[in-house]
Amino acid sequence: MKFGVTQTFACNYLPDKEERLLVCMEQESELQGLYNSLIQVGFRRSGEQLYRPHCENCKACESIRIICAKFLPSKSQKRVLSKNKDVQIQVVNSERDDYYALYEHYIAKYHHDGSMFPATYEQYRSFVHCDWNKPCFIEGRVDDKLIGVAVTDTITNGLSALYTFFEPSMAKRSLGTFFILQQIRIAIEKELPYLYLGYQIDECNKMNYKQKFFPHQRLRDNQWILSTK
Repeated sequence: MKFGVTQTFACNYLPDKEERLLVCMEQESELQGLYNSLIQVGFRRSGEQLYRPHCENCKACESIRIICAKFLPSKSQKRVLSKNKDVQIQVVNSERDDYYALYEHYIAKYHHDGSMFPATYEQYRSFVHCDWNKPCFIEGRVDDKLIGVAVTDTITNGLSALYTFFEPSMAKRSLGTFFILQQIRIAIEKELPYLYLGYQIDECNKMNYKQKFFPHQRLRDNQWILSTK
């Protein structure tokens, strides 16, 4: 396999840190098959690109995946499900017209100080869409109004949560957690063993919601290590 290493740039998650990426450079016709194997060793998809962190002096990023069939919701996660009983969930295979406006609103509220701001439709398309691996869209609506979307990839041994965006005015509903719970449910229905959540970074508060789903595994030194609380 062919790989390339990016230049070093400021880390998006940890202040005073720098990051660089290892990127798969194979032809697009090969990437679908490689995705299924590379995600097992810590790679992730963004747009058309498969990558993983390749930092010289930092190993803070750990791939994390939930063991879906053994997952048991906590008391707080059960409360999230109860708060959102009125949300209608549907899985669709193509983008709806109202997705981008919600994405732009979400970025402006939660990422106005980051590299994703200001959102543009071109940036959104290049981040979410992929010709060689078309995602599904797990959408939530209340009274036909769109309140959230989880963009999700299907791979041979699970689902991979690419990105979730939701209505900021409904933050009290804990919609980020709610959509992870929906992805776990869908993975179980499809008899897929894992839900991949990308990278867990313990020093980054924005990431710490990921480690609250048990049991899960983290990739350390190329081995998946079990955590059961």
